This record gives sequence, structure tokens and C-alpha cells, in this order.
Amino acid sequence: MQSTSVRIDIGTHRELKRLAASLGVSVGDTVALAVRRLRQDRIGADLSEGLTAEEVDWLDVDLG
Repeated sequence: MQSTSVRIDIGTHRELKRLAASLGVSVGDTVALAVRRLRQDRIGADLSEGLTAEEVDWLDVDLG
């Protein structure tokens, strides 16, 4: 697996190490989990927004 470095402040690094230890996974895996969770939260927020007028019109189209 290829890797790269990310600069974060000391406090965030400490918290990241604590989270990783409590989960029993590596720091890298903890970052991957956090990114996945953030992406899922964003998708959920997008899905919870009301439909646009165009989306409502599309859903109301008579297909038959």
C-alpha cells in the first residue's frame, strides 16, 4: 500500500493515537474510519435535505 504524510497539530495527533488505541487499530486505520464516517455523514445530510422543485417534478412524471 502506498502512503503519504499529513501534518496535524500535536493535540489532534494525541487524540488520534488515543482513538486508535481504544479501537485496537492503527492510526492510519483510524484516519480511514474517520474519513469514511465523515463521508457517510455528508451523504446523510444531503439525503435529509428537501427535494428541489425539479426533483419533485421528475418524481411526479407519468411514465405510462
